Amino acid sequence: MPDIMGKMDIAFPHLNIYLENVPKSFTVFGFSIALYGVIIGLGFFLALILISKIAGATGQNPDTYWDVATFVIIFSILGARAYYVFFAWDYYKDNPISVLNIRNGGLAIYGGVIAGFLTAFIYCKVKKVNFFLLTDTIMPGLLLGQVMGRWGNFTNREAFGEYTDNLFAMRLPVEAVRSGEITELMKAHMVEGTNYIQVSPTFLYESMWNLCLLIIILLYIKHKKFDGEIVLMYLGGYGLGRSWIEGLRTDQLIMHTTGLPVSQMLAICLVTFSVAVMAVKRLRMRKK
Repeated sequence: MPDIMGKMDIAFPHLNIYLENVPKSFTVFGFSIALYGVIIGLGFFLALILISKIAGATGQNPDTYWDVATFVIIFSILGARAYYVFFAWDYYKDNPISVLNIRNGGLAIYGGVIAGFLTAFIYCKVKKVNFFLLTDTIMPGLLLGQVMGRWGNFTNREAFGEYTDNLFAMRLPVEAVRSGEITELMKAHMVEGTNYIQVSPTFLYESMWNLCLLIIILLYIKHKKFDGEIVLMYLGGYGLGRSWIEGLRTDQLIMHTTGLPVSQMLAICLVTFSVAVMAVKRLRMRKK
C-alpha cells in the first residue's frame, strides 16, 4: 500500500484492496450526476421489483405497490432530509441554501422510514388497503434499498467510524473527507509522511447487517403468524444493528437535550417496542 494516496483513492489495507480514482460523480451531456443519487435511485428501483415479486407470490396486486411507491418515495426523501437538517440545524441555520443540496449526502434513514410509514398509512386509509399487510410486503424492499444505499456513503466518503486497525479498516485521503469528521484519535494514528486516515467502514457494517436481516426475513415471510410481524422484525432487527453501529460513527446527529446520538436512542426505543409488541401478540395467540 502506498504512503501517499491519490485524492480519489480508497483502500482496505488488511484485505489488500486498493481502489484508484473512485469518483463521486460523472458527467453526462455536460451535467454532473452524483453517484450517491444514482445508487439511491437504483436501490429504489430494485426494491420495487422485489416488492412486486413478493406481492404477486402472496396473491396481492403488484400494481398497488407501484401506485403507493410514487408517494412513498417522494415523501421518504423529504422526510429523510428534514430529519437530518433538524438535528444538524446548528450548521444549516448559517447555510440555509444548503438545505436544498442533497448531492453530497445528508439523508437520514430513520427520517425516511418515519415519513414513508405515515405516507403508507394515509394511502391505506384512503384506498381501504390493509396497512400491516402492505408494510409487511414493503419491508424486504426497504431493506434491499438500504443495503444498496449505504454504498452511496462509500462513494461520498462519509458515514464512517473512529480509527480502527481491524480486518475491515478503510483508508481515506484527508483531503477527501470533511475536516470536522477527522478526530484526534485518527490524527494520532497518522504516520508521518502519509496523507490518509484509517477508519471503521460503518457503511459496510450496516450494509452487511441489513443484507443478513433481509435474508432472514425473506426466509421467514411465508411463515409469518400475523400481519405486521415482518414490520416488527424489521424495526427490531434493524434497530439492534443501528444501535451498535451508530455508536461507532463520527458524524452522529446529536439530540442537544441529552447529548446522545438521536438515531441510537430511537433505535433502542424501537427494539424495545418491537420485542414487547411481538411478545404480547404471540402470548395472545397462544391463549386463543
